[in-house]
Amino acid sequence: MFSLVKLPPVFNAHQVPKAFQEDSIISGYRHPRSSATDCILSLFQLTNETLNVWTHFLPTWYFLYKLVTVIFLQDVWTDSYTWPLLVYLVSCCVYPLASSCAHTFSTMSTRSRHICYFFDYGALSLYSLGSAIAYSAYIVPDAWVNSNFHKYYVPVAVLNTVISTATACYSRLGFLLHSNHDSVNRFAENKRPRLGKVLRVLAFTYPYLFDNIPLFYRIFFCVGEGCTANEVNPFHVHHIILAFLTGFLFATHLPERLAPGRFDLIGHSHQLFHVCGITATHFQMQALEMDMTLRRKWLHVNAPAVTFGGTLGASMVSIMIGLGIIYYFSYPLFYRYVVQQSGRKGSGKVKKN
Repeated sequence: MFSLVKLPPVFNAHQVPKAFQEDSIISGYRHPRSSATDCILSLFQLTNETLNVWTHFLPTWYFLYKLVTVIFLQDVWTDSYTWPLLVYLVSCCVYPLASSCAHTFSTMSTRSRHICYFFDYGALSLYSLGSAIAYSAYIVPDAWVNSNFHKYYVPVAVLNTVISTATACYSRLGFLLHSNHDSVNRFAENKRPRLGKVLRVLAFTYPYLFDNIPLFYRIFFCVGEGCTANEVNPFHVHHIILAFLTGFLFATHLPERLAPGRFDLIGHSHQLFHVCGITATHFQMQALEMDMTLRRKWLHVNAPAVTFGGTLGASMVSIMIGLGIIYYFSYPLFYRYVVQQSGRKGSGKVKKN
């Protein structure tokens, strides 16, 4: 069947604009003005983005299966104890789907590339909040339940999603927001790529570290009375190790930095980053479900009641603010595009006369 379909060509790094180039990736680039059809067809040929898409698109269906299972097998409509897990599972479905869509359609234009990744960043921030909501309900150490930290944990996590999304988006487009000069035709990421990279690393490292404060304390520091020691802890440790490996791969661009061109199509850091991130989420999900079951009776007696505002309400507020941030950073791109198009039409009229 695919032999009858003409697959899009691929290019080397020097053949595509700088905005589309990746560190130490030499070949396998798609056309920077690909159509939506070309983007989809490219998923069935080997480019430097193919495995980035599939390593997140396929797990989306597994996480969706887990979500549907919870909806149908647990009384989510009346049992508020299940709401944090529900919010968490929704965020687990959203972030790999947004990522796979971003990697698929990011080569339609420079404008679409930035907007696609804005949504990707927003989805990652939502996942961070989903994790915090589930952690607040199920994994907080016994000694911290009802503490001031526990009371303000989710509200601070909501604030962190706002900061994270805004910082990550700014790392790509901040320069345009502060300039109306007609000659502006380069993005912040192209002018100062290292700064943009550092900002993105910080944007997602900080929320993760904050979300995991109760887990770090429970696993590595808590001793004696008030600790939560059960058979779930090894799963939490597996998740933590894989999460740090995920961050390491994202920040270092290994192994392709050691051998540019050798890992262009298979085995570069972003593919490994996706695999480690998804596997970490899998272990995190297992640990949360086990803690949820094993600690239910104790938490029902000692922990504050799960509320709509602290779960579904918090996530809805975060989604609305996140969409507002994405709109704020996307507007200059659309405005610049409209100005360019009107300028071309005006120039055409002058030449015609």
